[in-house]
Amino acid sequence: MKRKLVSACFAGIHCRYDGKHNRVEQIQELIKRGEAVPVCPEQLGGLSTPRKPAEIVGGDGHDVLDGKAKVVTVDGEDVTEAFVRGAYEALRVAQMLGVEEAILKEKSPSCGNCIVYDGTFQGVKKAGQGVTAALLKRHGINVVSEEEWKQES
Repeated sequence: MKRKLVSACFAGIHCRYDGKHNRVEQIQELIKRGEAVPVCPEQLGGLSTPRKPAEIVGGDGHDVLDGKAKVVTVDGEDVTEAFVRGAYEALRVAQMLGVEEAILKEKSPSCGNCIVYDGTFQGVKKAGQGVTAALLKRHGINVVSEEEWKQES
């Protein structure tokens, strides 16, 4: 059986930037059955919970990985290194488990698959991927958002 990698907040783990979660019952059931493994790339990268909101400035996750954009907090702190480190740790877990698919939280600067915030901290969304989603895709792992996954299920 191939396991999926899932955003830890879907499991009810309080790992979001604001200390909350995004529990999704169906994903929590996958975890209970051993079909999915929860990860929080931001925590894996060394960031605390709660933490200041962060957005990608100057592009999306692919641009961050290529050194063309950065991830900054609402007060201007550059947290790019932690986001990249966390993405590589999530990739390492996925590779160790032979994961072929990840279900990640849309709009997150780490996990967003199709949409991320635009870096202005005004709630404006744009097309793009988060840092972890981009890295997983680069390594052949199919990434879907929770919305996409629910439509497929």
